[in-house]
Amino acid sequence: MSDTRDVTQTQGRGAVDFASQFHKIVSNIEVVIRGKTEVVERALVCLIAEGHLLVEDVPGVGKTSLAKALATSIECSFGRLQFTPDVLPTDGTGVNIWNRSSGEFEFQPGPVFANIVLGDEINRASPKTQAALLESMEERQVTIDGVSHQLGRPFMVVATQNPIEHEGTYPLPESQLDRFLMRIDRKSTRLNSSHTDISRMPSSA
Repeated sequence: MSDTRDVTQTQGRGAVDFASQFHKIVSNIEVVIRGKTEVVERALVCLIAEGHLLVEDVPGVGKTSLAKALATSIECSFGRLQFTPDVLPTDGTGVNIWNRSSGEFEFQPGPVFANIVLGDEINRASPKTQAALLESMEERQVTIDGVSHQLGRPFMVVATQNPIEHEGTYPLPESQLDRFLMRIDRKSTRLNSSHTDISRMPSSA
């Protein structure tokens, strides 16, 4: 009976510690993103659940600031991919480059090797480039020239797309939308970004 009580008490303390740390990180992010606690909490829950987030809204409402603030608050690396139709899959995943000094190919990792990756306007990328990113999201690894490279942990993609401008875009099919754990639409993403320098944000640790 005492063992059961000890386990229950330990679990209770763990839950309290988790909640305290969770709210501490949320408060830290809100130094930059103000007035959108629910959106910040959803993004953090998505990260903890090892999922990926799709945000649909017009440019200039703070989506980049949200991703950067999240990475800074948990002391993780941040990478960004600005998608356009001419972006190649290797622009995100990385590429092998010939090193004349060593006489060997060396792998140069792309932005997807960051912990928090912002895929800005993913629906402007070609289907082939979209597929390369979505594959890394699913398998948490990148394969270049037959060699697999594991991505770091944590790993989360925050992808954005503009739901209004459709000219020159490639909508994500439903099968690929399933790669995202959460989808936040423009009704809930009016993020008020302050002018705080994110590089000066205190870490939550």
